[in-house]
Amino acid sequence: MPYFDSASAAPLHPVARQALHASLDEGWADPARLYREGRRARLLLDAAREAAAEAVGCRPDELVFTPSGTHAVHTGVAGVLAGRRRVGGHLVVSAVEHSSVLHAAEAHGARGGTVTEVPVDRWGAVSPDGYARALTAGTALACLQSANHEVGTVQPVAEVAEVCGAAGVPLLVDAAQSLGWGPVEGAWSALAASAHKWGGPPGVGLLAVRKGVRFSPQGPADERESGRSPGFGNLPAIVAAAASLRAVRAEAEAEAARLRVLVDRIRRRVVRLVPDVEVVGAADRRLPHVVTFSCLYVDGEALLHELDRAGFSVSSGSSCTSSTLTPSHVLRAMGVLSEGNVRVSLPAGTTAEEVNTFLEVLPGVVAGVRDRLGAAEPVAREPVADSLEIDALGLRCPQPVIELARAIGSVPVGGTVTVLSDDEVARLDIPAWCTMRGHTYLGESPHPTGSAYTIRREA
Repeated sequence: MPYFDSASAAPLHPVARQALHASLDEGWADPARLYREGRRARLLLDAAREAAAEAVGCRPDELVFTPSGTHAVHTGVAGVLAGRRRVGGHLVVSAVEHSSVLHAAEAHGARGGTVTEVPVDRWGAVSPDGYARALTAGTALACLQSANHEVGTVQPVAEVAEVCGAAGVPLLVDAAQSLGWGPVEGAWSALAASAHKWGGPPGVGLLAVRKGVRFSPQGPADERESGRSPGFGNLPAIVAAAASLRAVRAEAEAEAARLRVLVDRIRRRVVRLVPDVEVVGAADRRLPHVVTFSCLYVDGEALLHELDRAGFSVSSGSSCTSSTLTPSHVLRAMGVLSEGNVRVSLPAGTTAEEVNTFLEVLPGVVAGVRDRLGAAEPVAREPVADSLEIDALGLRCPQPVIELARAIGSVPVGGTVTVLSDDEVARLDIPAWCTMRGHTYLGESPHPTGSAYTIRREA
């Protein structure tokens, strides 16, 4: 069964498995102790730190291991903000950061700090000018991911770091998605990552803080990991994480070139094989193994279940399901279609045959989901009115868009259709539908039980 969700968690690398088994016998003792077993464990920890620091591009004494990538982010954000509290309490983040960064920003705001979100373009990228405008004299920290977790867009970290450096503001980079492919360029100040993203074991993160960055660890003091990550670390997992990072880096150039060919094949062919599909994220400046697309008139949850039944494990950046009625914050910030969203992230070793089989299966799966939702292509008919109002209140994604598609042929060219909806997803997907279908989105207005979205027919 092809596993196409390595952006969530990459399969354990063979080197990680070997290192984990070996270090279970050698690295079980407390590395802080001076007896033989402790010294042996300390040698393993020091070697792992040196290997990880070399991959990150920092000094070994600038890097600590944490229980997860999320822990590394939260520790890094809180520590730098506290270290620079005399400067001010302003935090700058991009609108498409990983939820760990946004949760840290939310907690900072709850403590009385201020947060500015830098917008992105339709491809999910920030601009250095956007960060320059957001920085103030009271900015204590800026955060920017190296590459987006949902759509794979690579961010201009080096350029943003230059802007932040000129303003005297440290930049923390979430490098979880990109670190296995190469070091993060630019004069960043702090960096966080997670081992399970590159084929290491889960439960290991790393946090690097450059010398000269004011940092004040939060919480009770602890003697381990420079006081920045308390508790007895999982040394066998740390050793496996560092060993696998070195291994995937050695393979990265060749594997990236090979996977990029397969991802380009998906990007080209999915729009030809499946009607009404939008490929999202940057076409060129992106991770080599990630492709994300959204399908009109499709329930994302149903689509993932059907692909799973067909033997393909994929994920989605869309949250238009029965349990969560809001679209992904990334897709919302980009202003792209969210319904029927599929993220394919190929692990190392994915074959062309597996990708070709996925492309053979996908059209039938999408068509089947659309048929069950009653989203067949509308039959051409004569217009019945110059304007129509469609009541889609109580209907959930993607039904409001399906009702719009059925109704648009009932008004003449230049006529309008107004959709009443109380689904948050409609705010994103109705304008996206207009862009894909060539109609004009006239805007949103309040309605007593939701919102009214008005569309003008153009053809």
